[in-house]
Amino acid sequence: MRTKLLVLLLAVACGPVAALAGRQGEDNRLVHEGVVSAPLGDVWAAFTTAEGQKSWMVAHSEIDLKVGGLMRTNYDPKGAIGDAKTIENTIISYDPGRMLSIRVTKAPDGFPFPNAVRNMWTVIYFEPAGPQATRVRFVGLGFGGDEESKKMRAFFDKGNAYTLKKLQERFAPKKSGK
Repeated sequence: MRTKLLVLLLAVACGPVAALAGRQGEDNRLVHEGVVSAPLGDVWAAFTTAEGQKSWMVAHSEIDLKVGGLMRTNYDPKGAIGDAKTIENTIISYDPGRMLSIRVTKAPDGFPFPNAVRNMWTVIYFEPAGPQATRVRFVGLGFGGDEESKKMRAFFDKGNAYTLKKLQERFAPKKSGK
């Protein structure tokens, strides 16, 4: 009985790994990575607090930082959290100061990829790159091979690159005038 239970547990635990191993040739991750000129704690706060997000990314933000919590944002300065332009992400997991994973659970009205976005999620990694620098890595996953997914992947390729650039600009050293 004990052996059967162990075999069953191993089969359950290894099942997803075996499934992923069969899909290695289908890796369609979308990766953007860069160094931000700020300590890890500051960059983490820029992503995981409403004030932090509003300092560089969105006009409106609400975050309940817990597994299953919501991260709701709105880019429109004239908008409000909860209106039709609000983006709702659910926090899948996080490791404070190291990793945050989110999944879109409500796209804004008019989002052009309503079906494909249901299968996508994003993992954001944070790693010290020195006392005043943080490496940030966005990994988008769950893109399919259908036409809508391909178009959405291109959309997020541009969007994530822009987001990383804006984050770097937020913490860029201020240049003094001559």
